Amino acid sequence: MSNRLMDQLDTNLLRVLYTLLTERSVTRTALKLGQSQPAISNMLKRLREITGDAILVRGRNGMTPTDRGHELLQLAQQALKLMESIASPAPDFVPANTQRVFHLGAPDYLSVQLLPLVIGKIREVAPQAGLVIHALNAGFDYAAALENGELDCVIGNWPDLPPHLHIAQLFEDEVVCMVNRNHPVVSKGLSLKYYLEMAHLAPTPYMAGHRSIIDSTLAEMGHKRRIQMTLPYFGMVPYVLAKTDLLFTTSRSFAQQCAKDWPIAVLPAPVEIPKMRFFMLWHERVHAAQEVQWLRRVIAEAAGEVFS
Repeated sequence: MSNRLMDQLDTNLLRVLYTLLTERSVTRTALKLGQSQPAISNMLKRLREITGDAILVRGRNGMTPTDRGHELLQLAQQALKLMESIASPAPDFVPANTQRVFHLGAPDYLSVQLLPLVIGKIREVAPQAGLVIHALNAGFDYAAALENGELDCVIGNWPDLPPHLHIAQLFEDEVVCMVNRNHPVVSKGLSLKYYLEMAHLAPTPYMAGHRSIIDSTLAEMGHKRRIQMTLPYFGMVPYVLAKTDLLFTTSRSFAQQCAKDWPIAVLPAPVEIPKMRFFMLWHERVHAAQEVQWLRRVIAEAAGEVFS
């Protein structure tokens, strides 16, 4: 069929074609569709021109479909169902029934409190769903991953937020210091002088060129801390602090959680550092998707429970 002829097909013509082939009568088709008999006759003529087939021919007991007409009946039925599906709203998302695998990007330091709670909520409400957590690092373009569908949403704290992504603030957390409980500074008190003199443990940046709120604040004051060790996994931090004299500056929630099970003291930061602000980001492509809206609610509820 030429493009010119194909472009003449529309929903109305397909409905007439389907009705003609099921009713096998121009008169009954006109009555069923609420149109005049001449109008249906004209449309049958158009359909014959488009398909290059008679579609319906006279038989002993009225009109009968041609061989091609029988094929067109099935095709018209399928096409009408497809158009109806396109025009209909998406079915309601039911978490208990979904088998969707969700993809969430998150830095390692959220693995202690927030992410286990998110996983627990998904297991409780959507037991057949899957969740893949992608670690953020300097070589991972999370904005591209959101755009191409590799990720459904991302959690993190950014100095500059991409303007083309949807953003929701999840929580804020105070900046504190962690150190071995037996370190002399615990009894002396952590002054700025001690802070700058001590050897620091720091996380590997998860964004290229990203300077933390800690280092940015110190730089504005004309100071720089002495970072001697970096590591990519926050889960290693309490192990390292338990065996060294290193100092680690981080969020209060992470520090307090580690201090419950490890010989670690949590100390106030020696300078006023703005709170860490954590955001959830997602792309316009999934903004209206019911299942991803549900995932974002789960994450927001979990963050509210942990950091309220």
